[in-house]
Amino acid sequence: MDRRPRAPYIGGMNIGTLIHTWLHGRQVGHDETGNRYFEERRPRGRRARRWVLYAGAAEASAVPPEWHAWLHYLVDAPLTGPRRAWQAPHLANQTGTPAAYRPAGHDYAGGHRQAATGDYEAWTPGT
Repeated sequence: MDRRPRAPYIGGMNIGTLIHTWLHGRQVGHDETGNRYFEERRPRGRRARRWVLYAGAAEASAVPPEWHAWLHYLVDAPLTGPRRAWQAPHLANQTGTPAAYRPAGHDYAGGHRQAATGDYEAWTPGT
């Protein structure tokens, strides 16, 4: 069992990350779920470090694509702007939650599915 002291968490965030953000970070923006995005005020290397403070639990899939591109230095400025009519709103990965996709016939979805229609012929060895 690991008995090393751990930094206390405040609202799902490590206190060390919060202190670093207050001392060295400059807020660049936020998304519709409340995640806040920061970069270093004074870069120490070739480019400024970028990071996110999550609104809830630290879940990487909660970062929308436009902010993901900015965090990974694919674009210089975040791609904030109105979503197009054909774009679906961003959803974090739902795997392992009650909102996860369950196909017809899944045990958690009732366990019943429509009977096969006869367009399927089982394979038998040697034929």
